[in-house]
Amino acid sequence: MTTLQKYADHFLPTYSNYPQGRYITLLLVRRVESEAIFRTEGSGEPLSKEFVHAGLDGDEIIQRVVISKRKQTAVERRTGRELLRAKNLLFAKDEKSGICALNRNNPCEQCMDCMIYGYAAGGGGAQKSRVVTDDAFSLHAAGTVTDIKQFNALFDNSTMRDPESGRASTSIGTDEYVKPETIFLDMETLRDVTADEFRYVLGNILRSSRYGAVSSRIGKVKNVLAGVVFSNCELFSNLELTQAVYDQLRNGTDEPDFPTRLSTVVSVVRQATETLAEEVVGQVTIASADDIGSLTEEIIALYNDEQAITQLLEATSQIYRPQA
Repeated sequence: MTTLQKYADHFLPTYSNYPQGRYITLLLVRRVESEAIFRTEGSGEPLSKEFVHAGLDGDEIIQRVVISKRKQTAVERRTGRELLRAKNLLFAKDEKSGICALNRNNPCEQCMDCMIYGYAAGGGGAQKSRVVTDDAFSLHAAGTVTDIKQFNALFDNSTMRDPESGRASTSIGTDEYVKPETIFLDMETLRDVTADEFRYVLGNILRSSRYGAVSSRIGKVKNVLAGVVFSNCELFSNLELTQAVYDQLRNGTDEPDFPTRLSTVVSVVRQATETLAEEVVGQVTIASADDIGSLTEEIIALYNDEQAITQLLEATSQIYRPQA
């Protein structure tokens, strides 16, 4: 028996157009493993930050770094589409349309990406995303986990002056960045998914490793599954979880140590989840720590088996098509 079979009642047997009220929330710890830049727009923009209460208790206000919801799922969605493309499972809507592509107004309306993460076509078709996300907040205050670095662009002679004209380069400036080992807490809620759709989404998360700006050189992030919660409603927010974990990790009135061990944060996330779940108005089932470990191992084994993952993707891609 696989881990997910123990929780089979929380999954749909096949895709349905109608809401069924089955929610599965992934509790994620995202640890930055290199310098990273999380901002809204292009170069020169500051990091995204918000002033919020430090914890659930007390009136202390701190500024936290934010990874916007779209900056997270966009990366994971492209990770999944890369796999679907390799398996020839991105389709064309009709003979006149090209292969399904993001930001081109030509969704195929039948691949796993379209049907799980959603699409909106100018011609009228639409599918609401069944992956519900929100902004992720840094565990520590922005002042603790950020710094500023200067950058420049040298010419071939390894100086800042053009070897031919002698003019100084204008490619110099500063960027604010997030320090390595900064931790962000995040929750992604899946609505009305099958077990194989769940495996696909979780695989996309665990296989994604570059987030933010300049991701070809920085932005390395390790995603760790800290918990899975099954429910018939949405749970608490990312901010509540972050504040609850902050309260449990702090030493008296002091901020938690930075950096904080990943294993420690994962353990506290589970404890905080159990406490916060007591105030949820709905039915809640929290997967055990042992089951989370087993599930992660099963996902790793699945994606290491090319034949198994191909069969899963091909079979799931068929459930969205009308049956003859």
